[in-house]
Amino acid sequence: MSSAANPQTMVHPLADLSKIILLAGAGKMGGALLQGWMALGLSPAKVVVLEPQPSLDIEALTERGLRLNPPRDSVGDTAAAVVAVKPQIAPEVLASLAPFVAATTVVLSIMAGRTLRFLADNLPGAALVRAMPNTPAAIGRGITVAVATARVSPEQRALVDALLSALGAVEWISDEALMDAVTALSGSGPAYVFLLAEAMARAGAAAGLPPRLAATLARATVSGAGELLNRSALDAASLRQNVTSPGGTTAAALEVLMAQDGLERLMTAAIAAATKRSRDLAG
Repeated sequence: MSSAANPQTMVHPLADLSKIILLAGAGKMGGALLQGWMALGLSPAKVVVLEPQPSLDIEALTERGLRLNPPRDSVGDTAAAVVAVKPQIAPEVLASLAPFVAATTVVLSIMAGRTLRFLADNLPGAALVRAMPNTPAAIGRGITVAVATARVSPEQRALVDALLSALGAVEWISDEALMDAVTALSGSGPAYVFLLAEAMARAGAAAGLPPRLAATLARATVSGAGELLNRSALDAASLRQNVTSPGGTTAAALEVLMAQDGLERLMTAAIAAATKRSRDLAG
């Protein structure tokens, strides 16, 4: 009999955490992180939340030990400080966060457009990680790309990876310049998929389907195809080819979509525009 551990019984690293996780900002993404951490076994008693307008759900967690807006001297050792606020208020938030950041604290920012240089200017000497999640994180099906400064130790990187895993898959890069393209592809990408579902529904209605049925079919088709892509070992091109019979209906549609001025050209131009805008916003 094998003595290997059953993956279903393995304890997640967050469940054994001895130090505090500080969360600055508990809106949609911050709240998703918090819920994900607790689902992975992190005790609310190990979490401090800084949030001027907490939701009822956040306030309710104080009954389970979560500390909401406590004074600095009552917090204790902070393993990680997670910044999940709007980038417009970043300077004032980071200033208020500074007293909580010790020499051993890793700071994880999920603020869009705020660079590692910006973070370093506001938190000199800190170990810093910048990350870009996307909105499917709200259901634990997001993907996050992260980049760290040289001050981040292997142990701190492992902790950040564990924290981000609450949102879904995590990828690491070494070149921060890639974050603009990451933002354009995966950060903004869910909107492109939603637009595809909208366009399919309108096209179905134009072909004669009742609008409500067309919307239902488009929604189910996009979500089902996405789940098939997620579960399959095949790449997207292979899955597409498997659906396409020579001379069939799918081939007729793909001839339009894959034309020289078709979907790929439009998507390339769209992601290029989003990448440029990300660079412009970051300054």
